[in-house]
Amino acid sequence: MEPNLHPIPPPTWNETFTTMATEPKEHIAEALLKRAHSPDQANTIFRERVKQRPLLLRPTSPDPDLDARSKRQSLRHQKAKSQRSSSSSSTKPKPLSAKQKRRLDLYAIPASQRKYAIYAPLHRMWCAYIREILGLGREGKRTFVDANSAGPVLVSADYHGALLEVTRSRCLSRVGTKGIVVKDTKFTFELVTMRDEVKVLPKEHTVFRFEVPFEDDGEEEKQKMGEGDEVVKKEEGEKRKPLVFEIQGGQFENRAPDRANKKFRAHFDPDL
Repeated sequence: MEPNLHPIPPPTWNETFTTMATEPKEHIAEALLKRAHSPDQANTIFRERVKQRPLLLRPTSPDPDLDARSKRQSLRHQKAKSQRSSSSSSTKPKPLSAKQKRRLDLYAIPASQRKYAIYAPLHRMWCAYIREILGLGREGKRTFVDANSAGPVLVSADYHGALLEVTRSRCLSRVGTKGIVVKDTKFTFELVTMRDEVKVLPKEHTVFRFEVPFEDDGEEEKQKMGEGDEVVKKEEGEKRKPLVFEIQGGQFENRAPDRANKKFRAHFDPDL
């Protein structure tokens, strides 16, 4: 008995549409990769580069009103900063601190300048200065000074260029040190000795001696003798001795500018 075969009817339009909708559509990138690579390699590249590709999201746009306000604030800050920088540049720069000065060695005497001969003219200038403030110049007739008149003058004088010698000190090794003052600080004298050495001597518990020579008036006497015969020529070898002073270093523990503007009174010193 032969089987009864019936022809299968063609699918209707609804069945065709349903089949096309359910079948997954191949991605165009996957189709192109399969043409250029093997199936396994194409699947790997498609999975890593397309499916698992990170999606970067842009943050939400800020409110335009808030953005405009922040711009105005930044402009005000920039304007104020520029004004501060311009005003600070026109004013004096900030002075260096004492620590910065020591680190930079601003007041250090270089080795090439530690020569006694360099400061010898400074000492001669200082001698003329101290004679002038004591009234011992050519015009002055004074040949002596007393403590009441010379004391306030000497204590407020500037000793840069003075030839000081240590006569008494608690440190015996400092006694006899002699040199020209090149730096007068608040608590020390810095001297350049005849051996071209710089010595730092504390003022406290130290007595210093210095001499003030009278001005050489030999030329003045020659001029006077040429004018008339009434002036008697001085004997050869006769020379006035210099004035010798001793100062207590403990009473000079001030900077030279501070001593010049300070008033001193005579009083008894218990250390004497």
